[in-house]
Amino acid sequence: MEYRREKDFLGEKDICRDAYWGIHTHRAAENFTLSSYRLDPVFIKALATVKKAACLANLELGYMEQAKAGAIIQAADEVIDGSLAGQFPVDALQGGAGTSTNMNVNEVLANRAIEILRGTKGDYSLVHPIEDVNLHQSTNDVYPTALKIACIFSLRDLSQEVAGLQGAFQKKEKEFARIVKIARTELKEAVPITLGAEFSVFAEAIGRDRWRAFKSEERLRVVNLGGTAVGTGLGAPRNYIFLVIEKLRELTGLGLSRGENVMDPTANSDPFVEVSGILKAHAQNLVKIANDLRLLSLLEEIRLPKLQAGSSIMPGKVNPVILEAVMQAGIKATANDAIITDCASRATLQINEFIPLLAFAILESLHLLKAADAMFGKHVQGIEADPEKCRYYFERSPAIVTAFIPRIGYDKASRLLKEFEGSGKSNLREFLKDALGEEMVDNVLSPYNLVSLGYKDEKNA
Repeated sequence: MEYRREKDFLGEKDICRDAYWGIHTHRAAENFTLSSYRLDPVFIKALATVKKAACLANLELGYMEQAKAGAIIQAADEVIDGSLAGQFPVDALQGGAGTSTNMNVNEVLANRAIEILRGTKGDYSLVHPIEDVNLHQSTNDVYPTALKIACIFSLRDLSQEVAGLQGAFQKKEKEFARIVKIARTELKEAVPITLGAEFSVFAEAIGRDRWRAFKSEERLRVVNLGGTAVGTGLGAPRNYIFLVIEKLRELTGLGLSRGENVMDPTANSDPFVEVSGILKAHAQNLVKIANDLRLLSLLEEIRLPKLQAGSSIMPGKVNPVILEAVMQAGIKATANDAIITDCASRATLQINEFIPLLAFAILESLHLLKAADAMFGKHVQGIEADPEKCRYYFERSPAIVTAFIPRIGYDKASRLLKEFEGSGKSNLREFLKDALGEEMVDNVLSPYNLVSLGYKDEKNA
């Protein structure tokens, strides 16, 4: 392997000649060996977009010459389309509030721009990572701004999958609308309902998640680009500070705005906590619903798609593996919410030193939940009902007498139930038909009456 030598104020390092990163990235890769986690591709794209916006603003205002700016912009476009994806080796978990990530991007863009200008990588007299690529910027305004952009686009992707999952449950709600069954509270038989009504509850919960995900984008649109180190804009010209946000809006198509007090979004990370809370709400819905479907499968009231062998020792066993995977994704997103909350609360004074871990956790949750929703939605589409099993539990459950109380009263319902228990019969519905008449029983226990909101009071109609 051939090397080039680069230097900084700490000394010199040999850098692989073909690498687009430089000495700052090399030191960071040596220093931070915590994990195998790397920068999220969506985040890298967002960082390159911020750099492109800054370059366009500096070019328009005359702070950078055309040839150099053109090369940086081309390099940024290549990073955005993924052409240089292998050039970001720094551990996603790092000290320094994201400085190593910012320098990694600066060096990759600088060296690719140098190459475009027919220079040799490492010849920073042509394009300098800090003086040119990072002109009028700081890690402290670039990193949070890029993270918000990455989160917004990831939220939009998530919203589409949430909508798909909601639609899958709504379809089953209609499909199962006339299948009567017994509800269960505290894992005991309760009152009669329909399987469609049970699935409608799943659809409603996911519908709220869809609305929350859509609305939470608003929390991320206020950015601090132009604020430089602590939000005061020190080192950046005022005309640049106003223009760079316009350039970023044009590039992203997002309704971004600069904070009225730019020190606020530089120092405070609470918008990420708010969004993470919304992700946690969705995660707990996924866990709850997936577990409910496991119980319905155990009761054999529904049949899950059979996807793979469930045991290395028990032939023919098929497990609810998709539901278990969805639950694990939800559990992980919930755990990430605690990480995000802790990282935000540990910010000190003017910046958040722990934003790299916050960034990794929130983007991981967004991707996990998106994948879980897509997988879950496809699985739900394949769920089938077992009407006979639902009817079996329904017709034998003492709980169905509750539906007759408005017609016959509590005492008579209790007497009938006691008679049934002493009759030796197993089908309560048929017993009630003999006692009350087939017409009344079929009317009271019809799917429509079971899920209508209350009963019709003829006296006060």
